[in-house]
Amino acid sequence: MKIFVCIKQVPDTETKIKISPDLNSIDSTSIKWVVNPYDEFAIEESVKLKEANPGSSVTVFTVGPKKRTVEALRTAIAMGADEGVVVDTPENIDSYIAAKALAAAIQKEGAFDLILTGKMAIDDGAHSVSQMLAEFLNVPHATVVSKLTASAGEFTIERDVDGGAKEVITLKGTPVIAANKGLNMPRYASLPGIMKAKKKVLKELDLAGLGLDVAHAKIQYTAYQLPPEKPPVKILTGDISSQIKELVKLLRDEAKAL
Repeated sequence: MKIFVCIKQVPDTETKIKISPDLNSIDSTSIKWVVNPYDEFAIEESVKLKEANPGSSVTVFTVGPKKRTVEALRTAIAMGADEGVVVDTPENIDSYIAAKALAAAIQKEGAFDLILTGKMAIDDGAHSVSQMLAEFLNVPHATVVSKLTASAGEFTIERDVDGGAKEVITLKGTPVIAANKGLNMPRYASLPGIMKAKKKVLKELDLAGLGLDVAHAKIQYTAYQLPPEKPPVKILTGDISSQIKELVKLLRDEAKAL
């Protein structure tokens, strides 16, 4: 099997976000960057499939500033992937440009049997790149996938739907499958894997070489704002009856929840 995995590098969830002076992006200078957690499920699933199918290979793709995003590729290689491809882009691109760039890079790389991604990126929460990627490549697609079985050119997947129900689908051809939490438990990178990844030569592309331009973006982000500071906690005192009365009053008059 020839497996492709698309990943994104995102700010660590513990990073304290700051907004850039122009209010049109986040300040990336002091951010700790990590592989998007949902993409880790995709990486792990690709390595499991590779191990179960001798002769298989895993190539990982990412889009973003080359200076930092190559570290995400090296993490994936340390986990068991074979090759890495980075499309160098400006810091702020929309989902459309990201999907277009991934599709063009994949087409440049050649035929594949399966593409795995995460269901979403935790920074923008757009939930859209995998769907657009499948559309641009004209291949089947399924998202929020929590179970995957590969057999003779078919992929049977189990996906989460509303109400806690599961939906079972069989995909034929070369699909894009977006991983959800629960698909597997991502492994830690081994020391030999980390050393191998550091020496790995990565393939580098850019938007111009793929016939793309950031001017073709469909969305422009402006006027970023941090969430308002939370008001101080109020502790109610007195007997239960008076506390309930005070709570109802606060919910009605201050919180406007009633």
